[in-house]
Amino acid sequence: MGHIEPVTPRPELKMWEALNLALDRAMAEDDAVFILGEDVGLYGGSYRVTQGLYAKYGEWRVRDAPISENSFTGLGVGAALVGGRPVIEIMTVNFAYLALDAIINMAAKIRYMSGGQFRVPLVVRMPGGVARQLAAQHSQRIEHALLNVPGLRIVCPATPQDAYWQLRQAIHEDDPIIFMEHELLYFDSGPFDPGAAPPPLHSGRILRDGKDVTLVAWSRMSRLALTAAEELGEEGIEAEVIDLRSLRPLDLPLLLESLRRTHRVLVVEEDCLFGGAGAEIAATLGERGFYELETPVGRLAGADVPTPYNDRLEAESIPQVSTIKARIRDLLKA
Repeated sequence: MGHIEPVTPRPELKMWEALNLALDRAMAEDDAVFILGEDVGLYGGSYRVTQGLYAKYGEWRVRDAPISENSFTGLGVGAALVGGRPVIEIMTVNFAYLALDAIINMAAKIRYMSGGQFRVPLVVRMPGGVARQLAAQHSQRIEHALLNVPGLRIVCPATPQDAYWQLRQAIHEDDPIIFMEHELLYFDSGPFDPGAAPPPLHSGRILRDGKDVTLVAWSRMSRLALTAAEELGEEGIEAEVIDLRSLRPLDLPLLLESLRRTHRVLVVEEDCLFGGAGAEIAATLGERGFYELETPVGRLAGADVPTPYNDRLEAESIPQVSTIKARIRDLLKA
């Protein structure tokens, strides 16, 4: 176990810094924690998340892997089975498709198939989302590909504080956890208090109270939803904003509680509309909260096209503050 230095309180932290601090603390506290992925060592990570950790903990605990996602993710599964607590970094979610055999056929199923004899304390970090002109093969969101896999849990922090809390918590869990990070959030700053008590790993959070409509979002879309709600507040429309923080499991009690207050819901997601997380949320709220709804649950999502390279078309392909506000106005007219 390494030397554990106290965390100096700072008013703000960038998300990459919060993730880096979470990894540093976890590695100092537990020698079983190690990092494995492409460019995580000498280079310090594509988004600086592992910066400085190679020098501090050495190549055995911060291991650079070849370009072979299924192989090094499978290695992580094996290490988890024999006492390790690996944190796998897949450079971008677009490459995670190559690792789905290790994630879905191995990590997600071993605990059940062994009758609970084996646990898989594995965290797989995946940067993704529509960034800035990375084109169709580097702008994907793959929540839909993992949501219906029993045995997996999925978290998606939107702030530096949540990134720190949720990564610390995920590393301590004994189940495989997919940790989804948005590439456009890494260099955003936010309030940070290392001593604050964290909420449960899979709980949602109300970012803004409201009485007219509930806005449900996660990751970067929760930031846009909050901005839209604040601007609508100047028009006299009070939208409640929920940052889910977790997609599996969902914080359904929080969603239903908000629905009982507002009686209208709009789910905002960056991923494509068809078969996405928003479809599951809308269906569940329609089933469990039918008699509370004044209108059907609204959904706003990415266009059903590969993400364009052109910057104007790219922006048009996903929800924006203006489109969120327009959909809310439509819901309130219904």
